[in-house]
Amino acid sequence: MGNFKLKTDPEVEAVYANYPDFVKGKMRYLRQLVIETAEETAEVLVLEETLKWGEPSFVTKNGSTLRMDWKEKTSEQYAMYFQCTSRLVDTFRLVFDRKFQYEGKRAIVFQLNQDIPALELKECIKATLIYHKVKDLITLGI
Repeated sequence: MGNFKLKTDPEVEAVYANYPDFVKGKMRYLRQLVIETAEETAEVLVLEETLKWGEPSFVTKNGSTLRMDWKEKTSEQYAMYFQCTSRLVDTFRLVFDRKFQYEGKRAIVFQLNQDIPALELKECIKATLIYHKVKDLITLGI
């Protein structure tokens, strides 16, 4: 664990700061879960926090890009996005079924008033951060 490094693009903080108050804490909570999961995952030595399409994103050496955002046009929800060409969301559906609300092959969607199943979400995050090491496993190591 001592070797873990978080590299954050300074512009990311501005995006969090600009979210409306009612969602800011929720977005920061998702961010915290990603960082925590990365710290707890031996295979992740560096977690890079950056912006992709203006959205907070996380990149690791063996992982699949993980993004998250809240959008004004769907203001009652926020989401975590996964590469839709990956098997990630299909696998989350298989393993966790109704624990989450999904959007196609690309996202887990959260309602503003919802309690997030943190343990299960961290399993999803972990599979994403080490995706290229687990992609041949039926349930991605979850």
